[in-house]
Amino acid sequence: MQHPPEDPVRRREFIATTTGTAAAAVPIAKQRRSVGMSDVTRAAAGMNALVEADDRHGGHRSLAAAALEGRAEVLELQQRNASERVRRALYALAAEYTTIAAWSYIDLHDLDTAQRHLHESTTFAGLSQDAPTGMRVWINVAILAYQRQNWTEQLAAAQAANASTAARRDPFFGSMGRVRLALAHSTLGDPRAAQKALGTAQEALRKAVEDERPRWTAFYGPAELNHLAAIILNRNGQSANAEMMAHRALAKIPAEFQRNRALATCQLALAQLRQGEPEQATATASTVFTIMDGAPLPGRMRSLIGDFHRDLFRLAPSTTYARDWADRMREEWSRA
Repeated sequence: MQHPPEDPVRRREFIATTTGTAAAAVPIAKQRRSVGMSDVTRAAAGMNALVEADDRHGGHRSLAAAALEGRAEVLELQQRNASERVRRALYALAAEYTTIAAWSYIDLHDLDTAQRHLHESTTFAGLSQDAPTGMRVWINVAILAYQRQNWTEQLAAAQAANASTAARRDPFFGSMGRVRLALAHSTLGDPRAAQKALGTAQEALRKAVEDERPRWTAFYGPAELNHLAAIILNRNGQSANAEMMAHRALAKIPAEFQRNRALATCQLALAQLRQGEPEQATATASTVFTIMDGAPLPGRMRSLIGDFHRDLFRLAPSTTYARDWADRMREEWSRA
């Protein structure tokens, strides 16, 4: 699904509309003396609206602010009378909202702020005793550790995700945990362990059955697993296989997951470049800007594009297509 380019005003209006929807979805009825599952449902609707916004454009400060506002509303509900079931559900939502904020700051590459919010979400997830919520927190801890280049913490978080209750009970979450192990092993330079964990992640996902799961899990499936496989194979120096997995991912990643499509395209471009195809790789990398449809590039994506840019000018510094790429990148980099 293609969209016409959006100007900065339209993007601001989109974020404002989304965050306004989220805020409206979690009203506080202060005159009521107790809280029930209907309040939880309304709060969850606001959280899901933010997840959908993140799927399209990635993390932004407006999204993080809206998530923290939603968390404040949920914690205010916690101060009123509620059953144990409702309290656990509210703590799970507090963890979810806080994790959305943390994830936004990871995308923005504001890692200190992300770290603080992840610590908070870990507390809320523990209080909720909700297995999928705990799984999500560990995955984000692993991603943040990678961004901080703390490879041992990345591995420890991946091991915690893989050993979690959610991973033991459901092959779907088991696949999520095992692919995080594969990513951690590839970062540590252990391609054999990475390949083994990737194989078990693929097998677990084949065993998973359709079931009702939290909205945040919608990104994960065969397409996203292929995208993560492309990352692992690129790190392992298997560029041809990485290109194949990136193509498979892009064939099936839904159009609404713009950020994930753009990230998989970055992996495809890197794989092509590392196989000695700089012109084709440059054409591929240029489509990232089209996929993002005028939205500013999240910090993690800028980092990948920066890696591509440096490798391109090392291999083909004086070519016309490299100079054209540099001009396009400067233009896109200047977007607010």
